[in-house]
Amino acid sequence: MKILSPRAVAISVAVTDEVLDLGAHLRLVESTRTGAVVSFVGQVRDHDPEVVGVVESLEYTCHPDAEQVLRTVVTEVVDELLARGVLTDEARVAATHRVGRLHPGELALVVCTATAHRAECYELNRSVVERIKERIPVWKCQNTDGGERVWSGVA
Repeated sequence: MKILSPRAVAISVAVTDEVLDLGAHLRLVESTRTGAVVSFVGQVRDHDPEVVGVVESLEYTCHPDAEQVLRTVVTEVVDELLARGVLTDEARVAATHRVGRLHPGELALVVCTATAHRAECYELNRSVVERIKERIPVWKCQNTDGGERVWSGVA
């Protein structure tokens, strides 16, 4: 197994109520040591199979520890891919989840990854996004044009 030096892994995470900026995330993963950059942008849509009618807005709320959980999740994914030998050189991740009221077209999640090669970059990005969806304590309430409020991700 190839062990990366601590300088070869860079992780930036946030949970914020501020508008998300894809360009800022891309700048966070820039490096002359990486040849591949993959970005995922999750944006609010105006429909969902869980609701009847048009989604006018979403309200994301989170547990106070959501940002720490996000950091843990990203670190776990990087560690797992290192242990499996998927990551071969530098790995960089910038991931931010937005909270608060969002409207269709606004960005809810941005994950950018950078690695030496495209296959590992795709795997890193997808793994981070899927793990975020599984584990981060963020809950969504969809508000429809008919006045319905539908919660998702709440036990």
